[in-house]
Amino acid sequence: MCTVCGCGESKLEHSHDHHHGHDHHHSHPHDHHHDHDHDHDHHHHDHDHDHDHDHHHHHHGDDLHFGTGIAGVHVPGLSQSRIIQIEQDILGRNNDLAGANRTWLTNRGIFALNLVSSPGSGKTTLLCKTIEALAGRFPVAVIEGDQQTSNDADRIRATGAPAVQVNTGKGCHLDADMVAKALIRLDPASRSVLFIENVGNLVCPAAFDLGEAHKVAILSVTEGEDKPIKYPDMFAAANLMILTKTDLLPHLDFDVDAAIAYARRVNPNIAVLQVSAKNGQGMDQWLDWISQGQQAAAKAGTRP
Repeated sequence: MCTVCGCGESKLEHSHDHHHGHDHHHSHPHDHHHDHDHDHDHHHHDHDHDHDHDHHHHHHGDDLHFGTGIAGVHVPGLSQSRIIQIEQDILGRNNDLAGANRTWLTNRGIFALNLVSSPGSGKTTLLCKTIEALAGRFPVAVIEGDQQTSNDADRIRATGAPAVQVNTGKGCHLDADMVAKALIRLDPASRSVLFIENVGNLVCPAAFDLGEAHKVAILSVTEGEDKPIKYPDMFAAANLMILTKTDLLPHLDFDVDAAIAYARRVNPNIAVLQVSAKNGQGMDQWLDWISQGQQAAAKAGTRP
């Protein structure tokens, strides 16, 4: 898990800098020069595995549950207490930077959304349609996260919105340091909306605050309706769940009511929208939700 092992280095690519611009020595908008050296501590392996070696259970007793310890995760060679220490160190550094990002964004009246989902949920398609529909209302900018390629950022740029591609390499999520560097490249306008499209992953992005106003969990109806209880941390961290690809519902057995019930089991306060980027169903409600957030953020901004 990323909060234990850390992740790979990121590479930034700006709209006008497709073949270079990977200089990571820019200062943060808030002049924070934190090192992003995750403590792997490969030479301090405690041999307290906390394993239960009783092999005589049957039925459900034959299942393996590695998330029941106090750390909620298993790492070979590390005790549960050591895992917690490493996790606190990594998340503590990230949270400091996320707080600085949030202050920077809030002061400028920028409404930032962290879009999270599984791969293939329709995030980028929804985002492109959203940007096109918002044209002329207020400025929009995008930080696009993927492990490799600038394919999605190129799609965003084709809509006319400025975008910075952040390639995380072996990393499976964006973190606050990556976003801080991307903000320098992107320099979003005051009182704008900033969409941060995270790497497709329903696990690790839940733990990493980027400085956003809200996490938006996107679940397509081509996935199982039980995703919210299979990946509860993500839906617990989100303020809004969008069910996408609803135009496909007549052809699927997806149970919308069950999906919403599962989401509210882990997060009773989560708002839910049903949206199709293809036929436009639910888009007005989504755009209104964004506009209300943008107006509130713009009023709270202290910078001209």
